[in-house]
Amino acid sequence: MSKRLLFIFNPRSGKGKIKEHLADIIDTMVKAGFEVTTYTTQCQGDAIEKAKAEAGNYDRIVCSGGDGTLDEVVTGVMSSGHKVPVGYIPAGSTNDFGNSLGIDKNMLHAAEIASNGSPFACDIGRFNDDYFVYVAAFGLFTEVSYSTSQDLKNMLGHAAYILEGMKQIWDIPSFHMQVEYDGNVFYDEFIYGMITNSKSVGGFKGIIPGDIGLNDGVFEVTLIKTPKNPIQLNEILAFLTGIVKDSNMVYSFQTDLLTLKSSDHVPWTLDGEYGGDHNKVTVQDCKKALEIIVE
Repeated sequence: MSKRLLFIFNPRSGKGKIKEHLADIIDTMVKAGFEVTTYTTQCQGDAIEKAKAEAGNYDRIVCSGGDGTLDEVVTGVMSSGHKVPVGYIPAGSTNDFGNSLGIDKNMLHAAEIASNGSPFACDIGRFNDDYFVYVAAFGLFTEVSYSTSQDLKNMLGHAAYILEGMKQIWDIPSFHMQVEYDGNVFYDEFIYGMITNSKSVGGFKGIIPGDIGLNDGVFEVTLIKTPKNPIQLNEILAFLTGIVKDSNMVYSFQTDLLTLKSSDHVPWTLDGEYGGDHNKVTVQDCKKALEIIVE
């Protein structure tokens, strides 16, 4: 009896390059013994609803698109109450989580992994009542990923993010927050914060300090204080580029549970997609909650 596989893909992601490989990708899945059903996403959030509704009917779900498409499929599976392995064929302009898992951007190789690879029990982040795969972030540049149009991303790739980000550099917002974790409580003003489970963010490696494990039960948290003068700004840049290993301008720690409170509503991104405006968020590491197919 054939195993059932649901293939969900974003036909516009990465300049629509999946179209030239689609027949070969499906053929790889069929040769691996799967009865394949394909579904093209129609709008933002569509993959969440499809994965949530169908998770209990399939032996495997494979998705292709950017990290946002993966986020939607994982959110749908996690919300469904069913445990089904998820395969990933990267097709976006960045591939943060795929790189962390050793899944390259060669679509046919990634299809081979998604079809014939082994399940890896990976941590997933719970963000209030939502989920994320590898990063929840607020502050500087976080609006860039979801405010940049798909057409501009396709045309310019990383340059699109840089162009949009330059618009924000002249008016840096800051956020007063109370942070609670592991019995610690502190209050400060931040221009940026990220809770991550990845070896790279935004295509850049080395900006997350510490020993990173994708199933170790803890997040890496990086909170950047608001600089008051050019010297402090230079210190932050030196830390982020790896020139200095420690900075009084940056909080960096690991935890499995984190609460952030603010008097104002703060816009967040989850895996590069808009995650809503919140004045209180609780972020929890769901250890080994989802099986991702790896090589």
